[in-house]
Amino acid sequence: MTTEEYRPLKDLDLNNARNKNESYEDYRKRLKQNSEIIKLYNTLGLDAFKEMFPNGIGEALKNSAEEAYNENEKNEKENA
Repeated sequence: MTTEEYRPLKDLDLNNARNKNESYEDYRKRLKQNSEIIKLYNTLGLDAFKEMFPNGIGEALKNSAEEAYNENEKNEKENA
């Protein structure tokens, strides 16, 4: 039986350096988002974080972005 190790911060770019193709505004947003995620993790602890985000925070953020995009497209079609 194999058990996968839970990695809550998987798929996050925690590097403090600005990426090559990243605008300054995106860089600042990423740093602020990372800071808030780390603060939440430190406040709640591993067990609560694992319960809230069973597949890790990276997947939760990706799903959230997809939902926002789909909702935005739906609103644009309704207003057209």
